[in-house]
Amino acid sequence: MTAISNPRAVNKWLVTIAVMADTFMEIVDTTVVNVALPHMAGSLSAGVDESTWVLTSYLVSNAIVLPITGWLSALFGRKRFLMLCLALFTGTSMLCGAAPNLGTLIFFRILQGVGGGALQPISQAILLETFPPHERGMAMGVWGIGVIIAPIIGPVLGGWITDNLTWRWVFYINLPIGLLSLVMTWLFIFDPDYIRAQRAGRIDYLGLGLLCVGLGALQVVLDKGEREDWLSSAFIVRLVVIAVVALAFLIYWELKTRDPVVDLRLFKERNYASGVTVMFFFGLVLYGSIVLLPLFLQSLMGYDATLSGWALAYGGVSSLIAMPVVGRLLTKIDGRVFVAVGLLVNALAVYLMSLFNTQIDFATAWWPRFVQGFGLGMTFVSLTTLTMARVSQEKMGNATGIFNLMRNLGGSFGIAIATTLLSRRSQFHQSRLVEHLTPFSLPFQEWQQRISEALPGLPSNWEFWQAPQAMTALYGEVQRQAQMLAFCDDYWFFTLVILALLPLVLLMRRAARPEGSVEMPH
Repeated sequence: MTAISNPRAVNKWLVTIAVMADTFMEIVDTTVVNVALPHMAGSLSAGVDESTWVLTSYLVSNAIVLPITGWLSALFGRKRFLMLCLALFTGTSMLCGAAPNLGTLIFFRILQGVGGGALQPISQAILLETFPPHERGMAMGVWGIGVIIAPIIGPVLGGWITDNLTWRWVFYINLPIGLLSLVMTWLFIFDPDYIRAQRAGRIDYLGLGLLCVGLGALQVVLDKGEREDWLSSAFIVRLVVIAVVALAFLIYWELKTRDPVVDLRLFKERNYASGVTVMFFFGLVLYGSIVLLPLFLQSLMGYDATLSGWALAYGGVSSLIAMPVVGRLLTKIDGRVFVAVGLLVNALAVYLMSLFNTQIDFATAWWPRFVQGFGLGMTFVSLTTLTMARVSQEKMGNATGIFNLMRNLGGSFGIAIATTLLSRRSQFHQSRLVEHLTPFSLPFQEWQQRISEALPGLPSNWEFWQAPQAMTALYGEVQRQAQMLAFCDDYWFFTLVILALLPLVLLMRRAARPEGSVEMPH
């Protein structure tokens, strides 16, 4: 593919800045929200599990748009569709910031996810066409730096904004960037001849409808299941039936139709099937562990949002170091080695998080994220290359759409599992800890003696009713320790999930590319 000349001569670096602004805004938005979740929950009178719907609703709607990005670009024209997505993303960002309640916020986050889903793939395609073949590696390197720096800046920026303004400003900051992106896209980006001549083909409306219904019902089950006590609720049971029927019929229909919205025939290729499965569970662990860390640091350790953001940002720093190195070494070393080592490094990082306690210092909090960033860099680059290496060029768009869809869907599952385990295990540990708090247990007697010394008016063998404030503080500490143990259980579960993925790496083959296939940019 040669570089496409635009109707008007435009400096390629202006195009680069324009598309990087699009992508940078979308990635920063997905990271700034994490550290603001506890503040959102308090402001909107929501629980921790409810506040995570702000993340999962965005991920699912974002994922649904990915498989049909190419068709929508052909339907509207790529430049027009990109500007439409930017306008929708920026406009709904403002509405998210102004949302009066959680339900309204989630609705606008769904619309924001629809607008943000196409920004990355379209930006990458425009950049590849703008540069001649011998400069595309440099172009992807520059674009990749922006993609990697965004997760470093996002948590810190989100934390600072939340502490010094309000959580609503993590959405309002998209306005200047979005307007700048719109203006630069209008001035500097043009559709090449083949895009202008392109006509949208038929779309698999039934498949798209089944995908939306199935994933939508499934997402509501994941988000509300814990509060509704899962299958003991008739509402949840009905949604499970809808999700299972819709997704089962989707699989049948997509294997039968000629132009599927989700080409399941790609799963016949061993590398692709294994790679997509690994990416689903890798997304599950990645998003689940990332959403837990700010909650832990702010709710149990008393950190402010800014410091929590810094703890997350260290993972972006190590990813920035690892990704370029792995990209170069992949030409010399089998990618399966990097995937396996990357998974092991991720398992080590999450295991280190399972060792947290309420006495850790800040270095202990950020160090596992720094280690996890190296694992992320090794896994993501090598896994993408291996998964796509044997996919033909004409199926590449559908293949990358499914790949990213499964990553986002895995993230949604991971967040739901993390919050459910946190709630269930907190209740379990609280009941076990209370069993040991009796007047006859030595730790309780020692604590009772310390309270007697601190409050001179109390006798040494005071009764519960004589010091209600002390008993309230004791119960609060029991809850705190129970939640701490639940966080550790969450991280231990994610460690086991990562380790269980290692056998799938053995099923993958070397990244020898067949004729007509293309290599994914690093």
